[in-house]
Amino acid sequence: MKSIYSKDNIAVVGGSGFVGTRLCSRLSELGSAFSIFDLVEGDRFSHKTIQGDVCNSQDLKALANADILINLAAVHRDDVWPISLYDDVNVGGAKSLCDAARLYDISTIVFTSTVAIYGFAPADTDEMGEPNYFNDYGRTKYLAEQVYKEWQAEDPDNRTLVIVRPTVIFGEGNRGNVYNLLKQIVSRRFVMFGNGKNRKSMAYVENVISFIDYSLSFKPGLHIYNYIDKPDFDMNALISETRKTLFGEYNVGVRLPAFLGMAIGYCADFVAKVTRKTLPVSSIRVKKFMGTTQFASSVSDTGFVPPVSLEEGLARTLRYEFMEDNSDKRTFETE
Repeated sequence: MKSIYSKDNIAVVGGSGFVGTRLCSRLSELGSAFSIFDLVEGDRFSHKTIQGDVCNSQDLKALANADILINLAAVHRDDVWPISLYDDVNVGGAKSLCDAARLYDISTIVFTSTVAIYGFAPADTDEMGEPNYFNDYGRTKYLAEQVYKEWQAEDPDNRTLVIVRPTVIFGEGNRGNVYNLLKQIVSRRFVMFGNGKNRKSMAYVENVISFIDYSLSFKPGLHIYNYIDKPDFDMNALISETRKTLFGEYNVGVRLPAFLGMAIGYCADFVAKVTRKTLPVSSIRVKKFMGTTQFASSVSDTGFVPPVSLEEGLARTLRYEFMEDNSDKRTFETE
């Protein structure tokens, strides 16, 4: 399959990370001209990587020949210090990239935002949902969106802005929250807190990068989409599907009341503060686990069809991580 935009030079900012590496693999397969701009050099496309800081205007001279910018770069972990890094990178980086787009006459930007801008939103919140972020990651991603919108509004008939707000992304090689949950289940140390009826919107990485690739053909204008793979799992189904694939057991295992989970989380917060060590458990992580994070999306209105079902994406991830030996492959530390 030949890319319809293969004559364009695509600059993937933050392209050495988890999503970026998968996206660049797809672009390479399609024969698209692309380069990577990142603080670090990835292991697969080092020959296409320009190392630089998204906040440094001098470094951004490397984007002078780009026709399309895809910005995947972000500070996103829960334990970032100092807190100012969220604003410096997520908001300051957006400003620097928009300045570069103006300077080098780049008319298309794809920005990966996040459903975290909605915070603990009502179930099935769509793209029209009110921002109600609860952390600095969601706050600064929302502010970054406004920076990009201002850039697009300066020349709305000729500039294309695509804002993609993915839910939690998982997949082979990712070391984020979904992997940590699956690893706990594999170790048989996992305990379910609460009734498990809370639903979790998820996104398999191959589908996310496929949609980003698909969005590069959008016409000038402002395009905003949540990205979620449907139908959503509730926690009972997610845990049961995982245990069925791994152990042939279709159940959730040990279950305890929700209040015990929060108590453990607050105890972990205290220990982490006293010892100044990052622990795998925290009150905010427990709250996230037991909360419903279910979103709606208008992606289907674009004609895009995800290439992989959510069930198959989960099965692929479980096989790759826990049923095959891929210890020699690169992994990506994310939230």
